[in-house]
Amino acid sequence: MRATVAILVALLVGSLSVGVPARATTDQCAPPGEQSASALPTNLATAAQGDGTDKYTTPGTQPLSTVRPESLGLGTPGVLTVGTLSDAPPSICINSSGQFTGFDNELLRAIAAKIGLRVNFVGTDFAGLLAQVASRRFDVGSSSITTTDARRRTVGFTNGYDFGYFSLVVPTGSAINGFGALKAGQRIGVVQGTVQEAYVVDTLHLEPVKFPDYATVYANIKTRQIDAWVAPSQQASGTVQPGDPARIVENTFSLDNFVAYAVAKENKPLIDALNAGLDAVIADGTWARLYADWVPRALPPGWKPGSKAAPVPQLPDFNAIAASHASAAPSAGPAPKSTLSQLKDAFLDWHLYRQAIPDLFKTGLPNTLILTVSASVIGLIIGMALAIAGISRSRWLRWPARVYTDIFRGLPEVVIILVIGLGIGPVVGSLTGNNPYPLGIAALGLMAGAYIGEILRSGIQSVDAGQLEASRALGFGYPASMRLVVVPQGVRRVLPALMNQFISLLKASSLVYFLGLIASQRELFQVGRDLNAQTGNLSPLVAAGLFYLALTVPLTHLVNYIDRRLSRGKPVAAEIATQEII
Repeated sequence: MRATVAILVALLVGSLSVGVPARATTDQCAPPGEQSASALPTNLATAAQGDGTDKYTTPGTQPLSTVRPESLGLGTPGVLTVGTLSDAPPSICINSSGQFTGFDNELLRAIAAKIGLRVNFVGTDFAGLLAQVASRRFDVGSSSITTTDARRRTVGFTNGYDFGYFSLVVPTGSAINGFGALKAGQRIGVVQGTVQEAYVVDTLHLEPVKFPDYATVYANIKTRQIDAWVAPSQQASGTVQPGDPARIVENTFSLDNFVAYAVAKENKPLIDALNAGLDAVIADGTWARLYADWVPRALPPGWKPGSKAAPVPQLPDFNAIAASHASAAPSAGPAPKSTLSQLKDAFLDWHLYRQAIPDLFKTGLPNTLILTVSASVIGLIIGMALAIAGISRSRWLRWPARVYTDIFRGLPEVVIILVIGLGIGPVVGSLTGNNPYPLGIAALGLMAGAYIGEILRSGIQSVDAGQLEASRALGFGYPASMRLVVVPQGVRRVLPALMNQFISLLKASSLVYFLGLIASQRELFQVGRDLNAQTGNLSPLVAAGLFYLALTVPLTHLVNYIDRRLSRGKPVAAEIATQEII
């Protein structure tokens, strides 16, 4: 415990005392500029190119002057609430200043400005993004979403603002040289719910290994825990750095499944307005400027963004820029790193610890404590009610308590959080201001109540029945006997189990991010995860883990100390001294 706290203090002092780090850390959530341009890959697979027909791009758009912001069906008038991700640079990410940015989000800001709307970005997880858009939790989903027919059954889409091609990344020295070399028995990593997963399953007919985010799957590639990663090209090119033990071996793209913003299907006025804004930023050169800053690469023949009537954007010659860099680059690449060096770089980057700790203290720690303590109070109240109902002689109390406990203990935590957020959220939106933070606390509290109820019930039932009988013989009624005699003894017996539940709740607080939180509402894990996405390094997650240890280890020792004191009673010396005073 002392060692953990000492490490945190030392790193914090270092972060405050060191003005300039010894070496710069690459911020992957910063625009790389057109000098980092890449040519359209020549090593293109043909399996995903489809029939080349475009069934969904509109012939034109409505005049921008006819768009009325008040008629767009927004959750908050005048504000475009956007669900996005924080871990997929350079398209969608949180930068070092704690702001949502990236090509997708900066382009959407420009489009919203054309329409006359303010933008409020809210972080969430891709697994729940489309469902949240469909339920109108978000007005727009911005996450480099490829428009597949399956997804169009859930949400509507704007015209395309980018083309979707993806890359095959393998560890250095791998014999896999393309999509055609993938076969059954290999561990092929994808991010769950993405079009890359669908490509591996539906086109390659293989079973992939599913991961929650891009940073995690890339970490598994570098440590050779998986054989290949099918990734969006932007994430692959932005994540694979010189000297990393991984390389991109092949790419593929589809002209009939472009990248677009997701909108609720029935909200056609908003789709039309965004399409008009997209054409406007293409016409005035904003799209080309942002594209060249963030994702500078050559466009595939036959594709352009916006409606069919939008002008072709004027872009630099990315093929020539990329060729000049290739000719100027040395023939020999960086020397491969040893396994120990890779582990040290991935987990023990002290400059990233110094960068992460202030944000963990300022943003992550307060939010984690608010979520955990608030949910614990709710859980204790519900748990005590369930415990009393569970031992009641009335079946009308026992049965509902049992049903509640079975449901909330049987369902996965993520499912409960999403059901409450997406099911109850729209109903109480006027009370919460569409802020999911209270819903997250409620979901955690309802889950904790089911576990705490069983813990308290077992503790109460472990008290000898003679205790209740003796108190009744002394003239106490049943309620008073339970409140003054039985329940206090039962609670004391299960203090360690209650503390274990509190620790579990502390860690489960990270799941609230699925509901969508603004940057200032992120808890410890998400702050570490976002910095991990910016830098491609796991050290920020280790720093977040140290904070969890600093919270849980002292609490564990404290409850053990209290339990020992309660078990042994007052020390003999203290008892004698008390008697002498009396």
